[in-house]
Amino acid sequence: MKKLNYCNIDLIDYKVAWDLQKDVLEARSKNLIDDTFFLLEHYNTYTLGKVADKKNLISSDSFLKQNKISVYEIDRGGDITFHGHGQIVGYPIINLSDWQKDTHKFLRALEEIIINTCNHYKITAERNNKYTGVWIENRKIAAIGIKVKKWVTMHGFAFNVNTDLSLFQGIIPCGIDDKEVTSLNKELGKKIEIEEVKEILLLNFKEVFGYNQIRHINYDEFSLSVMDNINN
Repeated sequence: MKKLNYCNIDLIDYKVAWDLQKDVLEARSKNLIDDTFFLLEHYNTYTLGKVADKKNLISSDSFLKQNKISVYEIDRGGDITFHGHGQIVGYPIINLSDWQKDTHKFLRALEEIIINTCNHYKITAERNNKYTGVWIENRKIAAIGIKVKKWVTMHGFAFNVNTDLSLFQGIIPCGIDDKEVTSLNKELGKKIEIEEVKEILLLNFKEVFGYNQIRHINYDEFSLSVMDNINN
């Protein structure tokens, strides 16, 4: 029986979620908990990965202030990206030793989950041979950046659903200056219910990674129990 903890969070500060991921990764590394998958939204944030070029942050201080955008330099792979309202962020904290010890296959699996979700809405999405992520023609709909420690993953994907795409104007997304970003609602011409998309993502995640059982967990109770497990 392959079990998965699933935690659905509405809006959460980036730093709070980042710290939570670190704690959950530690607990998963020690086999104190099962694989865990978070789906959530962040307040407006730009994050720069370990290899990011800071020149790709092109917004002025007034733009950051006006749009209440926080900026973090973080420990995932990849360059700079945006998180904000209307974007579903997925953080899988799973032990690849129980799946496949292959980070490239893991990245392709995350892409497959987004592609299958787009297919549900009759949108043809695909991979790009040059860039990680999910694309609709030359328009990027999902960015992916991960960290793997002792074969346990953290960070994950950012899937534009009802995202305010104008906020990408403050960066060169993922350091790619010759392609556009897009969203599910832009492609469909209508707003999509976030909770509906989360349910489809969860089903696709379960199928791609082969889980038999999903345990829905409460964020507050789970975060406290994780800390208790680590401290004890």
